Amino acid sequence: MLYRLSLLLLAITLPLATRSADRPELNVYTHPSFAAEWGPGPGVKDAFEKQCDCTLNYTVLNSGGDILQRLRLEGTSTPADVVLGLDTATMETALQTGLIGEHKRSLDALALPIEWDDAHFIPYDWGYFAFVYDTQQLPKPPTSFEELISSPDELKIIIQDPRTSTPGLGLLLWMHSVYGDKAPAKWEQLNDKVLATTQSWSDGYFSLFMSGEAPMILSYSTSPAYHMAVDKTDRYQAVQFEEGHYLQVEVAALIESSQQKALARKFLDFMLTPEFQKHIPLKNVMYPAIDLGDDLPGVFDRLITPEHTFFLPPADVAEQRRQLVNDWLDAMTR
Repeated sequence: MLYRLSLLLLAITLPLATRSADRPELNVYTHPSFAAEWGPGPGVKDAFEKQCDCTLNYTVLNSGGDILQRLRLEGTSTPADVVLGLDTATMETALQTGLIGEHKRSLDALALPIEWDDAHFIPYDWGYFAFVYDTQQLPKPPTSFEELISSPDELKIIIQDPRTSTPGLGLLLWMHSVYGDKAPAKWEQLNDKVLATTQSWSDGYFSLFMSGEAPMILSYSTSPAYHMAVDKTDRYQAVQFEEGHYLQVEVAALIESSQQKALARKFLDFMLTPEFQKHIPLKNVMYPAIDLGDDLPGVFDRLITPEHTFFLPPADVAEQRRQLVNDWLDAMTR
């Protein structure tokens, strides 16, 4: 009897084990603010796995810059099938690695403030860089770069490292767009007001800014949406700068050496559906890449709207990036 029962259990468990082993896995490289419990990652994982009969795995790297560095180190042996968390300032550099494959997907659903026809990268959100301030610590923030630079040194700000952080690189491009060749001199003037330069946006925002270490931080014009909708507070706001604001578009791409290209492309298609995009506004706290209509939270109507925007083509960024970073390093270490 025991022998027959053992055979029966074996007959049941073997097909289950086989089905589990056959379940495909999709490996996505991303950053903490996407994969965190409070980010869009968990909801995206649940929704996609219900559609794909697969397992979606996140490899969490500290920043967009770290994602790019990991790809360079691993080369064609990378276990990544998809990278999610690069942006318009880093995508050309990523493309130059030769590791990014063509997506071959329709982009008709996109609703961006710029035209998009790139064959390798698909946007999943967008926003404007801005300084977010604590209204309790700083009731009257500077409203331009010039006013910020000329403010007393007692005013401290938090920024991110452009070598490791996409917002950090975005600030370099923003300053360069405003000041051109005069940007290094402006950085040197701004240096005394920098309390900390963090490796990633998350490090600066949650560990320092939200702890009250400084009243201003480089972030996004959309950041207050989370505080207003979830924290139910107007305490943290973005200041609109007179010079204008720099546009960032965050992107994902498939890896050319992936053994799961069909599944990766299915994920990229899923990325431009309401089931994915509904998680973006209050979990990644950015504008969605498609039109959500009435499903866009009402707090987004209360955000600042830049009167002037800056945007450099990705190829131009790749060409100038090394020099801009070197100029920044020289200015900040004098």
